[in-house]
Amino acid sequence: MKEIINSVGIDIGTSTTQLIFSKLTIENMATSYTVPRISIVNTEVVYRSNIYFTPLDSSSNIDSENVKAIVNKEYKLANMRPEDLQTGAVIITGETARKDNADEVLSSLSDMAGDFVVATAGPDLESLLSARGAGTDFISDEDRCTVANIDIGGGTSNIAVFSKGTAVGTSCLDIGGRLIKVKGGKITYIYKKTSELAAAHGINLKIGDRADESVLRKLADIFAKQLAMALGLLPKDQYHKGLYTNDGSPISEDIKIDGITFSGGVADMIYNPSGENVFRYEDIGPILGEAINDCSYFSGVKRYDAAETIRATVVGAGTHTTEVSGSTIKYEENCLPIKNIPVVKMSEEDEQDLKSFSKKMSDKMEIFTNTDAYDCVAVAISGNFHTTFRAVQEMGKAIVDGLEGYNKLGFPIVVICENDIGKVLGNTLKVMAGLDKKIICIDNIFVKDGDFVDIGEPVANGRVVPVVTKTLIFNR
Repeated sequence: MKEIINSVGIDIGTSTTQLIFSKLTIENMATSYTVPRISIVNTEVVYRSNIYFTPLDSSSNIDSENVKAIVNKEYKLANMRPEDLQTGAVIITGETARKDNADEVLSSLSDMAGDFVVATAGPDLESLLSARGAGTDFISDEDRCTVANIDIGGGTSNIAVFSKGTAVGTSCLDIGGRLIKVKGGKITYIYKKTSELAAAHGINLKIGDRADESVLRKLADIFAKQLAMALGLLPKDQYHKGLYTNDGSPISEDIKIDGITFSGGVADMIYNPSGENVFRYEDIGPILGEAINDCSYFSGVKRYDAAETIRATVVGAGTHTTEVSGSTIKYEENCLPIKNIPVVKMSEEDEQDLKSFSKKMSDKMEIFTNTDAYDCVAVAISGNFHTTFRAVQEMGKAIVDGLEGYNKLGFPIVVICENDIGKVLGNTLKVMAGLDKKIICIDNIFVKDGDFVDIGEPVANGRVVPVVTKTLIFNR
């Protein structure tokens, strides 16, 4: 039995706003002797919207009415109605996520279709989304190497690194194509941090100056070198630390990059250089793309083609993979259903080294817990290396240690296992975390970093729970 569902993704970024509509074909892949397992068997992007400059009505507010008008227009052009859609996602990213009314815009747009994965993506989460859209995780997995993606947008450059398919680091710098705006041959806007970096290198820029291509190219060359520093391709200078968004952290120096992909609006000008007017977008994006393309420091690693560039962060709605988890699970009354829970997936290498497991888990969870966007986060493991009673206790202790700060939030502990150890691990967590702590521990569910899950109310007399995995869909 096959079924087709319609999906929409809406991305409101620093520079651009865009939509993608997809058709997802789902099918029950189970035999008559096993429990149902519904999977996505085909994904087809059926409509790509025009790309719009994100409308703002002031420096601190998204123009919500114009955003809604864009969305309504594209729905009509795609011949779609809200009632035609079963799923979708709205993501506000980059500098736009920090506008005063971002949550209000999200809320109003999320009503336009189904049960959305709705998120104001912080810099770390945006890094993961764009890298997966670029296909960096797949490249890293297929070539069994470490590949970084740099998503260069209007306000920020988001970096995510994958090693053998697993996310190992994220970072974000205030480097982007619209940090200097140009109109009528003159500079009309300069981001404060950009002005300071330029001045430190003897480049004096001010609003109203003539937009001198040669001068702005010098600044773009500095930006390109700073991005190379962020990947450890040359030593970091005295100015580098100050470029991280929200005083964020750099990629670990222990990570050695083998390859690189580029995404974001500027990436189009890296992969496809053009001799057109460099100020055609009224910013320095084309100049920055040329500078990165010419930067010799990137030549020491393999450059891969990205599956997507400017559309990498567009979420084509959550790919719904409905599964059931039962028989060997642990859950508590009055905890279910829970929806839109982001997943932190630990690698098998992490599971085999419990000495570092807790710290790595805590660091990955912080991507979601350092904002107020998510009340609950799920930890996912394979469970393949801890199947004896003693080994399960050791894994339980490592998980509880990694949740030390998170436990203070007062939300359920949610653990997802691939192997059928859910009940014994759940009982272990209940004892170790404290009997007053609510535990949801399910198994036989396969998820990835960046997925979201819904766990429904128990069925079959409480023996099983339905699980919907929402994988961020990108056109690959």
